[in-house]
Amino acid sequence: MWLYLLFVIIGVILVLWGADRLTDGAVALAERMNIPQIVIGLTIVAMGTSAPELCVSLVSALRGTADLAVGNVVGSNIFNSMLIVGVAAMVAPMSVLPTTVRKDIPFACLASFLLMIMIMIGGDVTRLEAAILFAIFLVFMFVTLRGAKGSHVDEPSAPKNFTVGKSVFLLVLGMTCLIVGSNVFVDGATNIATELGVSEAVVGLTIVAGGTSLPELATSVVSARKGQSGIAIGNVLGSNVFNILMILGLTGIIAPMDVQGITLIDLSMMAVSMLLLWIFSYTKYTVARWEGAVLTIIFVGYLSWLVMSVV
Repeated sequence: MWLYLLFVIIGVILVLWGADRLTDGAVALAERMNIPQIVIGLTIVAMGTSAPELCVSLVSALRGTADLAVGNVVGSNIFNSMLIVGVAAMVAPMSVLPTTVRKDIPFACLASFLLMIMIMIGGDVTRLEAAILFAIFLVFMFVTLRGAKGSHVDEPSAPKNFTVGKSVFLLVLGMTCLIVGSNVFVDGATNIATELGVSEAVVGLTIVAGGTSLPELATSVVSARKGQSGIAIGNVLGSNVFNILMILGLTGIIAPMDVQGITLIDLSMMAVSMLLLWIFSYTKYTVARWEGAVLTIIFVGYLSWLVMSVV
């Protein structure tokens, strides 16, 4: 038990330290390349922090457990939009660029509703549907990268002595610590829960889902604390888009997914969480502390209902 507890502590330390390095490297890289932090958050940072979800979903699909693959993505997206944005906004109100409200958040909403419709209509994600998801992801990346240049805005900057090489090194080091730390945390916490007699269903819905989203949580909170809202909000939006369009797209192409255990309430929560984020971002282009508290409270209520329904 003490060894597992040590794993949890080491995992949390690695994640927090890695998030700090990742944020510094990402901001410095954005500054050196003269592109907005939101673009780095939507692409490089989002891809790195979504690595745990990619691994879990691919392995699950290959093993024939599609519910776990889709459930991991749906649960992680709800976690991202509500708890991560909620906690980050309570730490420091998050400024949102007008272009993010007009383009990036609607894209994330589209991805959420598209997955919801696919599962509701057929109860599965076929290879054709997965290919459509992945094609939309490529369009999203093209649009995001095309608009990167020439749209630089004044943002909190990184230390001026950061070279491109040092920025990339910190980025990779941070991502590595996030991925390793989250895996160590999940292993330790899962073993502690098993020792205490907690059911596998509860462990999967809470520890595994939360653990794979731990990189996004740490990165967004650290970024918000440093006043770098572009990285924080971009990380969440980018991760949500990556999770649905890239991860389920690739996973579904490799192995079509017959989904049975994901309910309408779960899918609705995923879609509603993005709509709420869109509404809160549209008001004064800021997610205020009280709005962050609302998102967090709704998430806690949903998680409580989820746990009570499976206990």
